[in-house]
Amino acid sequence: MRVLFPRSAGALDAVLINTSGGVTGGDRIAIRARVGQGCALSLTTQAAERAYRAQPFETGRISTDISVDDDAMLAWLPQELILYDGCDLDRSLNVALAPSATALLVETVAFGRMAMGETLDSIRFRDRISIHRNGRPIYLDGVTFAGNGSEKLAQGAVAQGANAMASIVYAAPDAEGHLGAVRSHLPQFGGASLLAKGLLVVRIVARDTYVLRQSLIPILERLSKAPLPKSWRL
Repeated sequence: MRVLFPRSAGALDAVLINTSGGVTGGDRIAIRARVGQGCALSLTTQAAERAYRAQPFETGRISTDISVDDDAMLAWLPQELILYDGCDLDRSLNVALAPSATALLVETVAFGRMAMGETLDSIRFRDRISIHRNGRPIYLDGVTFAGNGSEKLAQGAVAQGANAMASIVYAAPDAEGHLGAVRSHLPQFGGASLLAKGLLVVRIVARDTYVLRQSLIPILERLSKAPLPKSWRL
């Protein structure tokens, strides 16, 4: 892994680069970060991450642990994770917020490359997100896909044939004030809710990542109050 720090006028931008080009069975990636008191940090990736075919019983793992001190702001803005047929990946994102910290988090998953006609006949993907404030959980979420991913996505109660999904979490005192504007950017299959005071959660599914980004970009720029990192636009 490498980290680049492009020049920016606002928050510190950090761009994570997986120099191996992807993740496969047996790989272990651990990311640790801390946003100090009164600081602002935007963490993104150079490009989409890729989860490649794994050998049987060899699981790849990506774990990210970030702490955000008082009066600090975190924007966790990685680009898409692309799942390939035969992948086996466990991913976790754990964020610890101080009482007056704020955070904007997004996680996007593409189930194969639709333009290439890829299908996911056999995958294993386990994704977990946890956010704690002052040591107490405020958001816990989990998604698991195992078996024929394409068949599961085709089900009406899952994704109705969509091949991309995104989750956004915004933990900040002004969360309620953004609810109406966020809903105005949502596509047909998307929803936004206030799960608690100061906690806005958005879920979107779309045909592909191109369509998904049409909704994601204006929502993320509104909530982050800044343009997205340049790597999103390359």
